[in-house]
Amino acid sequence: MAAGGSRGLLRLWLLAAAAGLAAGRAPSCHEVRTAFQLRQIGPLKLVPDVPTAEADLQICQDRAPTCCTKKMEESYQAAVRRERTQSIQALNFELKYMIVGHTTAFQEAFESFLRLAENRTRSLFETAYRPMAKEAAEPVKELFTDISLYILGADTTVENAVLRFFDSLFPLVYSRLINPGITDLSEDYTECLRLTRQDINPFGHYSKNMVTELSKSLWASRMLSQALSLGTEVINTTEHAALTKECSRALVRMQYCPHCQGLTLIRPCVGYCLNVMRGCLASVSELDMQWREYISTLEYLTNEMAASHDLEMALMGIWNSINEAILHAQLNGPQLSATVDKVCGQPKQQEGNLSSGHIVPLKEATEAQTLVLAHASLNNKRREFINYMKRSRTFYASIAERLCDGDLVMRDSSTCWNGEDVVESYTSRVVSSGLKAQINNPELKVRGLDPLISTLIDKLQNFNQLDAEKAKLKLERWASRDAGSGGGRSEELETSGDCDDEDGCQGSGDRIHTADILKDKKTHPENRNEPKPTVRKIVTTTTASTVKSSSKHSVTGNGSSAALSSSLVILTALAVLWPCPP
Repeated sequence: MAAGGSRGLLRLWLLAAAAGLAAGRAPSCHEVRTAFQLRQIGPLKLVPDVPTAEADLQICQDRAPTCCTKKMEESYQAAVRRERTQSIQALNFELKYMIVGHTTAFQEAFESFLRLAENRTRSLFETAYRPMAKEAAEPVKELFTDISLYILGADTTVENAVLRFFDSLFPLVYSRLINPGITDLSEDYTECLRLTRQDINPFGHYSKNMVTELSKSLWASRMLSQALSLGTEVINTTEHAALTKECSRALVRMQYCPHCQGLTLIRPCVGYCLNVMRGCLASVSELDMQWREYISTLEYLTNEMAASHDLEMALMGIWNSINEAILHAQLNGPQLSATVDKVCGQPKQQEGNLSSGHIVPLKEATEAQTLVLAHASLNNKRREFINYMKRSRTFYASIAERLCDGDLVMRDSSTCWNGEDVVESYTSRVVSSGLKAQINNPELKVRGLDPLISTLIDKLQNFNQLDAEKAKLKLERWASRDAGSGGGRSEELETSGDCDDEDGCQGSGDRIHTADILKDKKTHPENRNEPKPTVRKIVTTTTASTVKSSSKHSVTGNGSSAALSSSLVILTALAVLWPCPP
C-alpha cells in the first residue's frame, strides 16, 4: 500500500512539474545540481544556480529557460558512454564468468592430464629402457610441449609433434638398445639415423596409430580451446564497442534532457527506451544468428570430448604406444641394422652389451585415482557450463530489452518521458531489433554495421561453418579408417603418415629420402659382426616390473595382462563418471 502511495505521489509531482513547465514557470536547478553531483557526471561548477536562457544547446534545446549548458551536454555524453559500457558489462558478467571459468577449468584439467602422461612416459624409460632414459628426457619433454601448444592453438599438427619425437627417439633406440656397443654417435651419424627413420619406419604402424588416436582426441580439445577464446573475444568487444554520435545524442536526450527542466525523477517510456537501445545496439544484435550457432558448436565440441575419444585416455595411452613402438624396433633389429649400415655407414663400437639395471615399478594405482578425480571435476563443470550457455542463446537478440528492464524505465506508472515531454504513454512506433528494422526507428538514424562487430560476425561464421563441418568430415574419415584398418607384418616397414593435406599433415611425397641426401656416402659395409640386441618389455604391476631379454631377438612372457587390467579399472571408473552425451 505504501509503495502504491509513493508511486501515486510521484505521478502527481511529475504531472505538477510538467504543468508548471507548460505554464512557462522556470524549473528549479537544485535537484539537477544534486543529481549531477551524485552521479559524478562532472564538476559541480558546470551547473548553474538558476535557470538560464541557454541558446547554444545541441541536444536538449526544446525549452527555455533551462538548467543545462553546452558544457553540461558534453559531460552528459561522456556519462552515457561510460554508463552504457557499465550496463553491458553488468549484463555480460555472468556469461563472461562462465566462459572464463570454464576456460580456466579446462586448462587446469588439461595440464593435470599432461603432467600425469609425461610422468608416466618418463617412468617408462627409467624403468624399462634405463640405458637411454637420460637422453630420452628431452625428446619426451618436447613431445608434450608440442601437444600442449597444439591444444592451445599453435600453428602445428599432431603428426608433426609425434613424428618429430620418433625422429629424435630412433637414434637412441638404435645406439642404446638395438646396437648397444656403438660408441661414436656424432651429429652427422645421428642426423643420418633421424632421416633414415623417415624412410624405413622402424617403429612400424605404432607411430602412425599414435598420430591417429591423438588426432581424434586432441582435435576436439584444440577446437574447444579456440571456441572459448573466441567467446571471450566476443564479450570483450561488445562491452567496449564505440557509440556513434547519433547514439550518444539519443541516450542523452533519453536520460538527461529531462534534468534540464528539473525533472530528475522522470524515467523513459518503455517503448521509447526500446527504440533508442535497439538503434544503439543494432550492430550488436546482428551477432544473434552466429551466436546461436556458436552455442551449438560449443555443445558439439564438448560432447565430442566426452565421447569415445577422451583427451585424458589418449594422453595416458602415449606411454604404451611408445613402448610398443620400441619393442617393434628391437624385434626388427637385424633388418634395421642392415639398412642403416648401407645408408649411414658403420659406426665405431665396443665389445659387449649394456646391462639394463634394476627396474622400478610404476605407480599406476595412484595415477588412476588422480585421473578419475580430475575427470570427475571437469565433467561436472562441463555439464554446468553447457547448460548455462544453452540458456544464453538469445543473449544478443534480447540485449536491448535487458538494458531497458529494471530501474531505467517507468513501469506501473501512467507518466513517462518520451524524449520531449512527460506523457501518459509513448505513441511512436516501436521497431524490432536488428539492423534492417532501424530504417523505421523514429528516435535515431543507424548508418551501418560497426566494423568491429562485422569482424566478429565473420570470425564466428568461419568458426561455426568451416571448423564444425570439417570436424564431421574428420570423424567420418576416422571411422572408416578404424573400420578398415588391420595389423600384420606387411605394415611394419611401411612409411608413416595417416593424414591428408586438409589436416595440415605432411604427405609422403614431401618426405626427404635419406638415400637421396646421403647417396654420396662411400662407406657401405656389407657385413658386420652384429651385437645381440636386448629386447625389453615392461610389465606394469603394483609391486614389480620385469624385463625379459633374449639373445635371439625374441620376447618371452606376456607383460600386457597387468597393464590391461589396470587400464580396464580406469576405463570402468570413467564410464561411470562420464555420462553419454544426449
